[in-house]
Amino acid sequence: MTGSERNHVSNDDFVLTWTEARHLVQAVEDVFGAADLVAIEAGFTEDAVARFADFPEMRGRAEIMRFLTARFTRTRGYKLTKTLHVLTGNRLANTWDASWTDAQTGKSMVGRGTEIWTLRGRRIAVWDATFNVWEKGGPPATPVV
Repeated sequence: MTGSERNHVSNDDFVLTWTEARHLVQAVEDVFGAADLVAIEAGFTEDAVARFADFPEMRGRAEIMRFLTARFTRTRGYKLTKTLHVLTGNRLANTWDASWTDAQTGKSMVGRGTEIWTLRGRRIAVWDATFNVWEKGGPPATPVV
């Protein structure tokens, strides 16, 4: 059984147009960029599943919001740009670039990631995300070479 089969989301016949998907990605960029936790929470289904980089899988909107609340506590001056790349039925993929100041260290940080969203209606039911972060102007921080 593959990951997509394991987390199958009903209502696969829900289909966004490219324009609707682009607007949804922009709306998510706006609420994440503003750290609007109320609006972010409304964007997930109650039973959403999230796999964010190397963090343990999160199940349910409440668990996802605990993670995001802690994450936003650590960022100051968060600036975000998302770009839609792929849309197929009720799934889309986007990349994002962000910058912020780490609230604990005071260092300027940058990050880049890729997300795949499986939607139910216009809410995220499955959120798969990869994420790399490093100090602005610093060397690569991912230990692959």
